[in-house]
Amino acid sequence: MALHIGFVSTRFTGADGVTMEAGKWAEIFEESGHKCFWCAGEVHKDPSHAMVVSEAHFLHPENQRIQSEAFGRVMRSQELTQRIHDSRAVLKEKLADFLQTFDIHLLVVENALASPLHIPLGLALTELIAEKKIPTIAHHHEFYWEQSRSTVNCVQDFLFMAFPPVLPTIQHVVISSAAHEDLAHRRGVSSFVIPNVLDFDHPPQADPEKGDRLRRMIALDPEDKLIVQPTRIIRRKGIQYAIEIAAALKDLRYRLLITHHEAEGDPEYASWLQSQAREHGVSLHFMGTHVVDPWVEGESPSERITLWDIYPHADLITYPSLYEGFGNAFLEAIYFRKPLVVNRYATFVRDIEPLGFDLLIMDGYVSRRLISKIRDVLRSDEAKQKMVEHNYRLAQRHFSYEVLRRRLNFLLLDFFGMEV
Repeated sequence: MALHIGFVSTRFTGADGVTMEAGKWAEIFEESGHKCFWCAGEVHKDPSHAMVVSEAHFLHPENQRIQSEAFGRVMRSQELTQRIHDSRAVLKEKLADFLQTFDIHLLVVENALASPLHIPLGLALTELIAEKKIPTIAHHHEFYWEQSRSTVNCVQDFLFMAFPPVLPTIQHVVISSAAHEDLAHRRGVSSFVIPNVLDFDHPPQADPEKGDRLRRMIALDPEDKLIVQPTRIIRRKGIQYAIEIAAALKDLRYRLLITHHEAEGDPEYASWLQSQAREHGVSLHFMGTHVVDPWVEGESPSERITLWDIYPHADLITYPSLYEGFGNAFLEAIYFRKPLVVNRYATFVRDIEPLGFDLLIMDGYVSRRLISKIRDVLRSDEAKQKMVEHNYRLAQRHFSYEVLRRRLNFLLLDFFGMEV
């Protein structure tokens, strides 16, 4: 039986972790003959398999207004309650149309029932799932209690109802053991851990033409070397440490490239990073709007630069995050066989570090010892090759598509008595 699987979120575009993981799941489903359909406020997928609902985007003006009044205060007006319900009703109707138009058998909700970036969307999904009893995988990447902005709010009743909801037809999936325990402790909800993955059985292939274009775009001289920080520009990514590392290596002509645009994160933080780079004499480049999701559809791959076009040309990857739900950039650096500097964020310490990867470890600050080890690895092709090959084999065992396929099989067996 070929299933029609409907993915729902606030957006499926760009190169954020939610969009990219959804693309990987869809790839696994479609390899088994299922059809995937998409519903969000912005969708870069095959238009014939997608429904764009502008009101579902977290940047929609009405949602932005709701967000500004829902968080940072403890008193809620009757007007705000009514606006939330009005928006919920509109979204519920359009989501029902999505289910009917594409004859959806299984719903996969990507983070929209975990992070309250769009409260009406979460409420609409919760009501629809409860009423239609549709089998649903709620794929949670980051819960509201992990976000400092959600600490003070006047919508606790809505958060408890829909982020996430507790319903018999929902299977909850989290990306780390810590999230699994938190969900059980806070909501009494069992969940299934599926880590982020990559297709380690099929190594990536570099596109020389796009590589040349990338080097021209950032004016990279032949003798220059590249440090890549493959993240959004937000404070918890600890990008200032990447600048410190680049400054320590600048005598070796290392330049720093940040893959995402400053407009996606915190403009004040982005401006501060630029001043820090100037102060330390670091050549810093924001790639930003040129980067798209490697799983984007309906757009010629030759037209845009993706993360997959950047990684092959990196000499070093920096990932000094203070907090991550899992850490896509960690896997991507391993996948492209690149040396990786990684800070010991909590999920890394608990779920990844015990597996035995050979990494350039940072423990909260950039030490002389770390810089010395980075230099040793970068100067020795033999040491670098030994490191990246060991990491690739280990990731293939623990974070491959085959791991994802086995765990999705478990969920589909539970719902439909069938495997992927």
